[in-house]
Amino acid sequence: MTDFKRIDDADHLAGKTALVRVDFNVPVANGKVTDDTRLRAALDTVNALSGKGAKVALLAHFGRPKGEVKPELSLKPVAEAFAGVLGAPVAFAADCVGEVAQHAIDSIQGGGVVLLENTRFKPGEEKNDEALATEMAKLGDLYVNDAFSAAHRAHVTTEALARKLPAYAGRAMERELDALEAALGNPERPVLAVVGGAKVSTKIDLLKNLVSKVDALAIGGGMANTFLAARGQPVGKSLCEHDLAGTCREIEANAKAAGCDIILPQDVVVAKEFAANAPHRTCPVGDVADDEMILDAGQQTVGIITIAMDAAKTLVWNGPLGAFEIEPFDKATVAAARAAGVRAKAGKLVAVAGGGDTVAALNHAGVADDFTFVSTAGGAFLEWMEGKALPGVEALKG
Repeated sequence: MTDFKRIDDADHLAGKTALVRVDFNVPVANGKVTDDTRLRAALDTVNALSGKGAKVALLAHFGRPKGEVKPELSLKPVAEAFAGVLGAPVAFAADCVGEVAQHAIDSIQGGGVVLLENTRFKPGEEKNDEALATEMAKLGDLYVNDAFSAAHRAHVTTEALARKLPAYAGRAMERELDALEAALGNPERPVLAVVGGAKVSTKIDLLKNLVSKVDALAIGGGMANTFLAARGQPVGKSLCEHDLAGTCREIEANAKAAGCDIILPQDVVVAKEFAANAPHRTCPVGDVADDEMILDAGQQTVGIITIAMDAAKTLVWNGPLGAFEIEPFDKATVAAARAAGVRAKAGKLVAVAGGGDTVAALNHAGVADDFTFVSTAGGAFLEWMEGKALPGVEALKG
């Protein structure tokens, strides 16, 4: 994954136009951006390019207009918000191709920034249309992809355009790819994966890929219930996909053949109702009553996972260990996350996390900043963990 060009490899940028794919799909209420996290993530790349005298033309999607112009999904309010984040003017073009876009680019000086209108207003964007890519490529001299979160989509602004111009990874994309390479591409071993979440059915490809790549795999959340049931353990009225028992046994057999240790809960926190602060108890996995549901892993299990962290050099984390949104069933997730954070901060562990509820869980535990890298990419992060090629990344390879 390291064989891609970075923007530091691009020279003589003064006066050239860089078409930069960013993720500006931000929350907006009453015409105002309510969370500028994704805008701030683009600053490193924009400043690096504008600092070399390039004109920076930003490409982004917003919402799901499905190829139609929908004024409520215009990026114009986002241009205004990004100007505030950047601390410099950001021009706006009411189209992302053609004369309107070209005029907006021509109107800024070297080092200036313009945001082009929502690329998904064009029906060809999501179809990865070659004609649209050719038209868009006329606007720039080079292409930079800084939106890993959209890299699992083969769209014009993530894939086809990268084949039309000299293509580079932006700073945020670069950090993401370097972190993923360190986590699973070429990791320091042993590697421990912690995978949680509600359903095995949503993560079958993920689990099948990981058992062939990691040295130990800890499974938590509702997923663990299905594995426990497949081993013949009682799970009461817990969330459980009993029809996937065969799949779980197959994954365990594959893990054994690959030399990957599967870590399942040894003790669990159970309650008779799924509610905040419901009466609950901790018991061994074989002691769950018919009218109880498993809502978290117990302290003994957290201890086992922590010991596995001590043995590991690399940690890949996806998903919570229990129903972390509801107290007190957040304790295992918080304790394990904090244990990982301490080890990562001390330089004893390369800890990479991402996907779905993971970011929320780590923020809840107060340790997101302690991890080596936390991806906010969601679907792209999961598809990478599943071992799938990401079109937006493949297009950047030299």
